[in-house]
Amino acid sequence: MDPSGSSRAQVLSYGDVKSAVERVTGHVRPVAVAPAGPGPAGHELFLALEFLQHTGSFKARGAWNFLQGHLRSGALPAAGVTIASGGNAGLACAWAAREQGVPATVFLPVTAPGVKVDRLLGYGADVRLVGSEYAEALAACEAFAAESGALASHAYDHPLIAAGAGTLLEEIRARIPDLDTVVVSVGGGGLFAGVATAARHHGIRTVAVEPERCRALNAALEAGAPVDVPVDSVAADALGARRASATALHAALQDGVRSVLVPDDEIVRARRTLWDDHRLVVEHAAATALAALPHAYRPSPGEKVCVVLCGANTDPTDLVTTG
Repeated sequence: MDPSGSSRAQVLSYGDVKSAVERVTGHVRPVAVAPAGPGPAGHELFLALEFLQHTGSFKARGAWNFLQGHLRSGALPAAGVTIASGGNAGLACAWAAREQGVPATVFLPVTAPGVKVDRLLGYGADVRLVGSEYAEALAACEAFAAESGALASHAYDHPLIAAGAGTLLEEIRARIPDLDTVVVSVGGGGLFAGVATAARHHGIRTVAVEPERCRALNAALEAGAPVDVPVDSVAADALGARRASATALHAALQDGVRSVLVPDDEIVRARRTLWDDHRLVVEHAAATALAALPHAYRPSPGEKVCVVLCGANTDPTDLVTTG
């Protein structure tokens, strides 16, 4: 794979995921998989606790693979890496850069919460606040990359990012060798594309779950190409991509993939269930995957299903009851 390639021009392969496994092993936290008892449809339910990953989300895998791929090929400039993101992708990029001795410059709008800025600074990033909207921060990031030569990273739309995310499926399968189905939340599609590519190689079904009002991948499947969609969901802070990547669409068109939608009230209910029944605090994006069971996707009795809980960068105070 050419590290400079775009998912708009390349198709992810299982070989890309295997190469990513070699790069990330020993540098990311191996995923813990917890049995969660029989599901309501008579299936066997497992939870992949990926929210315990470095920086609190699966994004650390792709960020590490992205930088390591460029480092090994000699394609990483002296100016380091830059990204416009105050969310999980920005945190993962800053962490991976610090761990690999790479300068990281992160652009955010001036309206970004101070807690996000503080976390990025804690990872050693050069944080630059520009404009009042994300689009202005992104434009400044692009200008900085052009002027300085810094490598521009992306939250999801790069094959090295997606392949890194796909390493998660390899670890899940090692813990559940006879896994039938993996269920993942979808925003722009980096996690989904990587997981679905690896899952298809092993004959494992992938269920791609999106909020009804954040349906970039589902809409791309309907249109036959990536299209812009409105974003309005309780999980929009992490799943609010306006357009799915071409790599994700290609993966979704392969055998063994299901695309389903869930309403916000089911996402909120699933997040609350994880807290009430398992004492797990996750972000709404992670709960989106669980919300698909058993209505949007109904497993068969005895089917072994693993739901990926992808992140936990959230405010837990709304899970605490009062009175």
